[in-house]
Amino acid sequence: MHRVRQHFFYASHLEVQWVYTHLRCKKKRKKRYGSGKSGRGAIPNRVDIDQRPKVVDHKSRIGDWEGDIIIGAHDGGAVIASMVERKTRFMRLVKAKDKTTTAVIARLNQYMLSISNLVHTITLDNGKEFSQHEKMAQALNARVFFAKPYHSWERGLNENTNGLVRQYFSKKTRFDKITESDFQLVENKLNNRPRKCLDYETLFEVFSKSY
Repeated sequence: MHRVRQHFFYASHLEVQWVYTHLRCKKKRKKRYGSGKSGRGAIPNRVDIDQRPKVVDHKSRIGDWEGDIIIGAHDGGAVIASMVERKTRFMRLVKAKDKTTTAVIARLNQYMLSISNLVHTITLDNGKEFSQHEKMAQALNARVFFAKPYHSWERGLNENTNGLVRQYFSKKTRFDKITESDFQLVENKLNNRPRKCLDYETLFEVFSKSY
């Protein structure tokens, strides 16, 4: 009887190990250890999400964004910098030559400048690539905040958006070999997809009404 139970335990354990491959993200869930403080390096003059205006939580206005980067197969190579507007879910994707803060912030500023009048706040991940966040705040005339370390749900919309982008560019993709027009094609496809939560209008249709 003991051997039967032992066999059942190991069989169940093996099943759990491969079940994650059927999920969209196809990655194992890992337990976090430690105090909850970020080990990714201090960000100068970081402003915590607790200080973000409460109006942002309600998604009652257009102009509150969430941002992050998507890393390809080659660590150290090109990355995708992604931004998503909280109310309309409208997204912007731009290629940076690497994940250094200079490259990422410069490309985001360049790409977001044309709609800076619709950028009030930006909530970012705690990666070092956003160390120059003050340059972004100045260039876009916006207030920049940071989610708490390991609290990815505080940027849940951005995390979900990055998951949609991964359906086109898997983790095995080297972004150095992907052209800017390829990223724009994916951005256009996602922004022109009707959403039930927007009464079946596209992200672009809802966002463009604010121009």
